Amino acid sequence: MRRIDIACVIDDDPIFVFGIKKVMQLIDFCEGIMVFKNGQEALNNLGAIISAKEKLPDIILLDLNMPILDGWQFLDEFIKIPCEKEILIYVVSSSVDPEDVLKAKSYEGVSDYIVKPISVSKLKEVLYDFENALN
Repeated sequence: MRRIDIACVIDDDPIFVFGIKKVMQLIDFCEGIMVFKNGQEALNNLGAIISAKEKLPDIILLDLNMPILDGWQFLDEFIKIPCEKEILIYVVSSSVDPEDVLKAKSYEGVSDYIVKPISVSKLKEVLYDFENALN
């Protein structure tokens, strides 16, 4: 199975970030991980990477409830940035509200909605989706 080069985690919960990094290492998910604590920090950094034509992440795991700029606001702004590379975005939230799921899936760039915590099998599904998106 092909491995992801760079994964991006946008989440303000240090426990979730610690756990997802461990699970990613366990299944050899990716080469590198970018972590941002909120949507604004992610938007600033990813925008700069796009402008500099540097290497972008292959996937983004995006939390919804964060300070400064939440996941919805990040999505609204990120889709406005012209980007040559398709980045698979997964909304990762503890919310099980069907409205959140429907809203997330209404965004063209969102691949799926994942309820926390992320299991090893779910992360393997993300890897499988990534591999299929390349073909």
